[in-house]
Amino acid sequence: MPTDTNRFIPYTPIELDDSTRMDRSRQLLETMRKRRSIRSFSAEDVPFEIIENIVMTAASAPSGANKQPWTFCVVSAPAIKRQIRKAAEEEERLSYETRMSEEWLEDLEPFGTNWQKPFLEVAPYLIVVFKKPFDWVNGKKKKNYYVNESVGIATGFLISTIHQAGLVTLTHTPSPMRFLEKILERPDNERAFLLLPVGYPAPGVQVPNIRRKKKEEVLKVYEGRRQKSKEAP
Repeated sequence: MPTDTNRFIPYTPIELDDSTRMDRSRQLLETMRKRRSIRSFSAEDVPFEIIENIVMTAASAPSGANKQPWTFCVVSAPAIKRQIRKAAEEEERLSYETRMSEEWLEDLEPFGTNWQKPFLEVAPYLIVVFKKPFDWVNGKKKKNYYVNESVGIATGFLISTIHQAGLVTLTHTPSPMRFLEKILERPDNERAFLLLPVGYPAPGVQVPNIRRKKKEEVLKVYEGRRQKSKEAP
């Protein structure tokens, strides 16, 4: 084990017994099964501290060489949200009319989506996730590693925390997204990765009646060690 106390510190695990771990895992599973993508938001405000805590939870995600190659831009200014909506809808309109294949449009049809994105103005917050292929350190360009993987993991933390905080979101990816870099005046080492409206759901909102894949379709077990029995002491 490493002994350099300047570079390593003790890890403090969460101490739980197996019964509590089982209960927590089941509770988390049931909580996350209720998560859905929402396209109709309430305009009701959300305390900023909640959003800040959510973002900082996402920023605690692991990353390649601990480079933390992300920036989370939180937008609540109505004028900026309006700019983002206008630019996003223009890209989406072009996509629906000229870029998307017939097969793609057919796959989207059950969800009732179109190029219009009013939620970008209605939701009290937009969180724009930027990835950073490199950083500037003392005037020198420093490469970041596993950028897409790292930012993808952080985004997973973000979406999970939003849901567990009792809020809703939608992973919105108008393509291309370079307009976000321009509107938010981001530096040249940042690239837009994902746009998420965040807030409370609109009253009476409905969601598509989808089916998630069964356990047998997504979980493959290669057992090498005997599993503990539930009845084991």
